[in-house]
Amino acid sequence: MTVTDTDSVHLSPSDAARAEYASMVRAAAAGDQVAMERLLMRAQEVAYRFSLLVCGHPEDAEDVMQDALLNTYRHVSQIKAPEAFRTWLYQTVRNACLMKRRRRVDEPSHMTSIEQGGTDVDGDASSLDLPDAGRPADLQLIDAWKSERLRKALAMLQPGYRVIVVLREMEGLSTREVATITGLSEANVKQRLHRARLMLRESLKDV
Repeated sequence: MTVTDTDSVHLSPSDAARAEYASMVRAAAAGDQVAMERLLMRAQEVAYRFSLLVCGHPEDAEDVMQDALLNTYRHVSQIKAPEAFRTWLYQTVRNACLMKRRRRVDEPSHMTSIEQGGTDVDGDASSLDLPDAGRPADLQLIDAWKSERLRKALAMLQPGYRVIVVLREMEGLSTREVATITGLSEANVKQRLHRARLMLRESLKDV
């Protein structure tokens, strides 16, 4: 069934994204090269953002993203449930990041900016976001400080908690989808999410 513009009005953002991905997957599997290019572009953005937050190392995130794109290109015609493509993609990235992390003896000391920023004079992540010309300079500085504090707070979470927060709060996946990706029960996902929120709240209590 084709999702029309009228139908999409009644869909939640998560359902709309799921339907859009499913449409691209079906078209790409049928040999539509334009759909394949669109799917890979969307998958690239999602895979890199998620892998950077989960892996913590830019070089690992780049490798994981490339592997995810290659798997998507090779196996798109074998995907039996196009509606679950995002779940499959996140699961692929998460598993690859876990394998990468097992080869490292330590966790990153700070979170690299998801905007692929550089580092400041203290060696901390620095975003390269363009400033909003419509906001005063002092408010822009406050926004940047809050964003940086959030990244650092996320970096302090244990990987298992960080993954759940990113998937649920930032990527907008449902509890059921997060449970599928992480291999946890929905009850455990909710429990860990609650604990992660408390830890983030404690880290950001002065913000």
